[in-house]
Order: sequence, then C-alpha cells, then structure tokens
Amino acid sequence: MIEFVTVSKSFWTGKQRKVILDRASFKVELGNSLGILARNGSGKTTIINMMAGLEKPDEGKILRTSRISFPLGFMGGVIAKHSATENARYIARLYGLDPDYVESFCRWLCGIAEYFDRPVGVYSSGMRSRFNFSLMLALEFDIYLIDEGMPSTTDVEFNRKAGMILRERLSKSTVIVVSHQPKTLERFCRSAAVLRNGQLYMFETLEEAKRLYDYETQS
Repeated sequence: MIEFVTVSKSFWTGKQRKVILDRASFKVELGNSLGILARNGSGKTTIINMMAGLEKPDEGKILRTSRISFPLGFMGGVIAKHSATENARYIARLYGLDPDYVESFCRWLCGIAEYFDRPVGVYSSGMRSRFNFSLMLALEFDIYLIDEGMPSTTDVEFNRKAGMILRERLSKSTVIVVSHQPKTLERFCRSAAVLRNGQLYMFETLEEAKRLYDYETQS
C-alpha cells in the first residue's frame, strides 16, 4: 500500500512556483493497479519519484507498507565506475537477495557478453538501459512504478525476454503508471486518476478519468 496524507510539493521555475500537489490525499491498495493521467510538465515524474522515496514532499506524509520498485528507467544506485557484475551484486545485498542469483539473472537477460565485466560508464545508452531494466526485473516487488510506459531498446531478443518476464511479474503485482496518453494506461490499469491543479482525482474506471482529462486538455 502507498498512501499520501495531505502531501504538498512545488518547485520554483525561476519565474513562478509550479504546484505539483496541494495537500493531496489518496491511497493505492495492493491488487488495485492505478493509472494516472497528467499533461506533460504537470509533475508526473515527480509523483512517481515521491512514491519510490526518491523525492520528499514539502509537507505531509507518504506511507509505504509494501515492497515498491524504483521507477522503470531510473539509473540511480548504479555506479558508473563499477562493472555490471559489481553493481548487480551490490544492489542484491542492499535488497537482501542472493548476489549470485542477481548477477546470473542480469548477465543472462542483458546479453552484453564481456561488457558485463566492464565499467557501466563505458556502455552505450542501449546497453545501460538493458542492464538497468534487467536489474529491476531481478528484484521482485509488490508495486511496480512505471513512468510513461515500458521502456524498450533496439535489441529484439532482449525486448522479447524482458517483455515476457515483465508481463508475468505484473500479472501478480500492482502497477502504478503515469502518462499523458490514455492508451498507455489501457495496457496496465482499470482504475485511473487525473492530476489537475495540484489534486489527484480518483475514478473507478479509466473511461471516467478520460472524460475529465479530455475536458481538461481541451479547455
């Protein structure tokens, strides 16, 4: 479970204060995957990062009672000067997992051969994406956080294997996905919310959320 209790968050843009959340309260229970619709620049990534504990609210509390993933695509925690082997084993120990298993899993899924033993800092962007995604899939969570849908790489075999594993994990887990495109949410969620004027408006169905979102984007 993730619960926001009268949470406020804002940023100074240099010209004005951008309000992301204004004393917002909502809860996401296990088993009830949620999609959040929000226009670009409205704070989608900030909310996901707050759920993961990567950013703190200005005011209010965020309660977590489940194993919550880092956002898909997040590279924090991976040290560039260390190899994928070293990073995988370090992350495994942080999560109390078997380092041998996490290393073997990532090495198999990445498919980057000898580069797995070289510093992550020398990887191409595609190789870094594959390693980061593999690392996330090696760790099992109760709630998965997705910002704008599942990332993909140009490697067909990796996409096939990673997609198969992710679908299996998501079938047994709760998903929170934020996007500016309603179609993205259809892949993951039944219930949905709309981020509007610092508040998160919760709906039982995606169709109900889309009606408010369409009105908001057209007005």
